[in-house]
Amino acid sequence: MSETSLDRRNFLRGVSAATALSYSRVRGANDRINLGAIGVGERGRHDMSKFQKDSHVDVLAVCDIYSEQIDKARQMAPHAKSFTDHRKLLEMKELDVVLIATPDHWHARTAIDALNAGKDLYVEKPLTLKIEEGPQIVKAARIHDRICQVGMQQRSGKHYLQAKREYFDTNRLGKITLARTWWHGNTYHLRRAPDYLRQKPSNLDWARYLGPLKWRDWDPQQYWNWRAYLDFGGGQVTDLFTHWIDVVHMFMGQDVPISAAAAGGVYNYKDGRTAPDTINVLLEYPGQYTATFEATLAPGITGAAVEMCGTEGRLYIDRGRFEFHPVGKNAQPTVVKAYSDLDLDHVTNFLDCVRSRQLPNGDVLIGHRSAQASHLGNIAYMQKRRIDFDPVREEIQPF
Repeated sequence: MSETSLDRRNFLRGVSAATALSYSRVRGANDRINLGAIGVGERGRHDMSKFQKDSHVDVLAVCDIYSEQIDKARQMAPHAKSFTDHRKLLEMKELDVVLIATPDHWHARTAIDALNAGKDLYVEKPLTLKIEEGPQIVKAARIHDRICQVGMQQRSGKHYLQAKREYFDTNRLGKITLARTWWHGNTYHLRRAPDYLRQKPSNLDWARYLGPLKWRDWDPQQYWNWRAYLDFGGGQVTDLFTHWIDVVHMFMGQDVPISAAAAGGVYNYKDGRTAPDTINVLLEYPGQYTATFEATLAPGITGAAVEMCGTEGRLYIDRGRFEFHPVGKNAQPTVVKAYSDLDLDHVTNFLDCVRSRQLPNGDVLIGHRSAQASHLGNIAYMQKRRIDFDPVREEIQPF
């Protein structure tokens, strides 16, 4: 059986060990929380630094397939043990929580292994590489009674929460018919591998990096800019739209679309990428509204935001501010600037929930639903057809 198989036998692996832990334990604010980090590249180390803002968090272990990344992480946590295989890290019984910031194709395997090992989990978005992986991770979290936060930090952002309270909980926008989202020019999708990676470093385990994927020879771009390759991630749709459609779900209180359509392609960057450099996605939600996403990497076009359009006004929101524009010829807008560190607030919410055992703001089910919506957009793009989706069974309808 493949080590990345998500079948029932592998899913239940470790249940006995996990159930020996106390699921109902409630920590005090001063209790130590021991962290292990899996995937300590740039994003993983950034997340790790936010955990270290809490003086009661100790980083005990770091794991990566490239020892250069491990060395950088251990500069932040000198006493941490180092691993190249996440399964060895998870054998550390003293670990309480695990951070996962690997490329997307490793999320499901490492997440389920961590939950089976009885660890609370903070996993970067998108939760999954494939649409069918989400329910398995949700099931593992619920069976083992684990706290699982997905890294959609807008859920904990103070100005996002204020906008929800003041404009959506009170229905100030009236009937909302359209949610527009866009994210242009994201530089993570334009990265070029540095010269020193032209030859595979001897301390980088390429076979382990590929994991469940079919073999291919060393390609520095598929390591350095994996987001541009559909084997490793879902391109701009799952990397960026997942953030914004999650905001829409948060505001609307509805998170399962009934249809998806998409169009796009690799129009400009003929560099071997398989994810489109330009994409438009349209989702329809039952009896309420449509949500759109547009993204291009065309030079000179930048910007990222959500705009909720209602009969009584529209609300624009991004990571820096929100603006409410009421209906009326001379109506004046209301502008509120952001006043918090989204990443820190989201990690803090997770740690608070590890202590209290309450569901976090970006709970695993929420993370699954927002990834699922994005996956539907990508499936529609790849199959070149409208996708109809059963919102009750959460299944794609046959042709």
